[in-house]
Amino acid sequence: MTQRAGYIAVVGRPNVGKSTLINHLLGQKIAITSRKPQTTRHALLGIHSSGDNQLIFVDTPGIHQNRDKAINRHMNRTAWQSMDYVDLILHVSEAGNWTDEDDRIAEALQKQSKPVLQILNKIDRLRDKSALMPELARIHERGNWQAIIPVSALHEQNLADLETTITPLLPEQPWIYPEDHITTAGMRFMAAEIIREKIFRYLHQEIPYALGVIIDQYQENERLVDIDATILVERASQKGIVIGKGGQTLRLIGQRAREELEQMLEKKVMLRNHVKVKDNWRDNDAIVHSMGSGSGTEDN
Repeated sequence: MTQRAGYIAVVGRPNVGKSTLINHLLGQKIAITSRKPQTTRHALLGIHSSGDNQLIFVDTPGIHQNRDKAINRHMNRTAWQSMDYVDLILHVSEAGNWTDEDDRIAEALQKQSKPVLQILNKIDRLRDKSALMPELARIHERGNWQAIIPVSALHEQNLADLETTITPLLPEQPWIYPEDHITTAGMRFMAAEIIREKIFRYLHQEIPYALGVIIDQYQENERLVDIDATILVERASQKGIVIGKGGQTLRLIGQRAREELEQMLEKKVMLRNHVKVKDNWRDNDAIVHSMGSGSGTEDN
């Protein structure tokens, strides 16, 4: 059998389900998800090795027009730069909700020399199923797509068809990563992402985008992982929301993050979260880059 391996950028505007799609294609969670747009801030590799094929998905931040902050510019730059080294691009959009931003991304993708597939996600949300075919016809006119595949990432509809379509488009070459690799992300990065996901989950309405997580210490031995994390907010009022009355909210966030980390690492985790006010940290390039690219290393 012919071995195939290659990189696949998963791109699109915020909140169309790119991270959910990758998690379900892998059959394992590597990317955090939430209802809040722009949850993904860095490119993250997810590796799916099956049969003779290795599909390496690049989860990218949502492409958006807002570029007034360093973190917004970083996310847009990360998304577009990820397409430079891939073999294939998946443009993910949302069924029943094609926007001007989708048009702009689709138009820019036509300049790419590599194949581009259009992935119409969230088809399970279409109340009128007869609307799917006309929508596919409209999307067909918006780009020179290698294929258009309607899916529901959350309910794993048509994901097998998607994988079947992707595989022949990848280069014939040996696998790039060992079979047991799921992601290249270091645990320092993953720990920060898991903490951030829990904050979004429990404070979805109260906390805006002005929130980040830095891992100050990550030490691991045979029995225990010891982690110190700083949660950055931009105002004192946000600090109070994250901490909660009597520290209750911060304890809940820490407990849920610790439980997921222990399940992932299969050992006990000691997690200490601290909340710090740092005015306008999102416009500080040094802080944004210190949060990692998804390929960090651990302290030993």
